[in-house]
Amino acid sequence: MKGNQSIEFQKEVYVLGAASVTGQKEGEGPLGAVFDKVVKDPMFGQKTWEEAESRFQGEAAGLVLQKCSLKPKDIRMVFAGDLLAQSIASCFGLMELNRPVYGLFGACSTMGEALSLGAMMIDGGYGDRVLAMTSSHFASAEKEFRFPLAYGNQRPPSSSWTVTGSGACILSKEKSPVRITGVTSGKIIDFGLKDSQNMGGCMAPAAADTIAQNLRDFDRIPSDYDKIITGDLGSIGREILLELLKQKDFDITEQYLDCGMIIFDPEKQDTNAGGSGCGCAAVVLASWILPRIASGEWKRVLFVPTGALMSKVSFFEGQSVPGIAQGVVLEYCGKENDHGLF
Repeated sequence: MKGNQSIEFQKEVYVLGAASVTGQKEGEGPLGAVFDKVVKDPMFGQKTWEEAESRFQGEAAGLVLQKCSLKPKDIRMVFAGDLLAQSIASCFGLMELNRPVYGLFGACSTMGEALSLGAMMIDGGYGDRVLAMTSSHFASAEKEFRFPLAYGNQRPPSSSWTVTGSGACILSKEKSPVRITGVTSGKIIDFGLKDSQNMGGCMAPAAADTIAQNLRDFDRIPSDYDKIITGDLGSIGREILLELLKQKDFDITEQYLDCGMIIFDPEKQDTNAGGSGCGCAAVVLASWILPRIASGEWKRVLFVPTGALMSKVSFFEGQSVPGIAQGVVLEYCGKENDHGLF
């Protein structure tokens, strides 16, 4: 244990490899060239949006296994989740792996949750390799939480665009250039906001709480991190987060990035506040963040995926939208451990 909410791992936990699979819109964005696979067909050859999202997960899992020269039987446990009710994208997408699975729900923070639990499992000696992954799909999320696409509703400037994609990481005791050295588990934070079209505003308080707690628990200042990266706060959530942290006497302006603001070009792609969804942080981590750590460009990164803990039921009953954020500390371990998987 470390401080009030954090864990500093006693054993070495590495990110052995990672893979990302995205949709066409994501592939047309600023990071398009670094994704492992870009699928132009949003249905991915399936009959429904939900089946398509499952296919994205299955494809990402297969790719990361292939990159690491592993078979499904080499994975001790899978931690996975998505935005859909009963996590059906993960349930059906990973069935063919035939491996033990823990289904997770942390909304868009799920990748941080999966990495945290997977790292705890390896540090505790309960497995040699763990698969941590998640996904989202623009059309399945719109169908689940908002309006049918055929309705053609207007999107306010505060809204975000759910990323179509899946990101997967294999955690292991085997050495690699990237190590998970600690995590800060998030608390549910509710500022009473009820605007489901302003996810950044709803999630920013939780991100501020987790980041501040991480800095306190590890006795660090913002400059001890090369980058502090949230999952999908977008342009509006960004400003709220920075202000909330300044109120807590932390200024992370120089270190701060947000996956939702990186994955799309808002001027050319009409994504309003930015990207969101479980897949947003996951694909940016797998394809853009981890390679920069593996190369030594960044020595220490605080990765903080953020989630809005709402459902169709809570929304229609007029409940507020609480947030949660899971912090994962990623560090560079040297090129001698580089197997060329990033």
